[in-house]
Amino acid sequence: MIPRPTRSSQPTTTETDARVDVLVRRQLLHAVVLTPTRQWLVQESPDGLVRVLATPADVLALTATIQQRTRSMRPESR
Repeated sequence: MIPRPTRSSQPTTTETDARVDVLVRRQLLHAVVLTPTRQWLVQESPDGLVRVLATPADVLALTATIQQRTRSMRPESR
């Protein structure tokens, strides 16, 4: 896998919201809510614990972990 270049700026709330929306629609996350205090509440499964993430960068790190996990579970096509 080719490593991605590091970001030159912090992720925006809009970018983060778009990414988590896709993960919720694809049922890779159960729920994600942005609170008025700008923290994110994330629940991976209906009966799972709710995690509090402080910044959009924390949420994007979680989404990257989920994407890595789903890619590693796919059978390789050659």
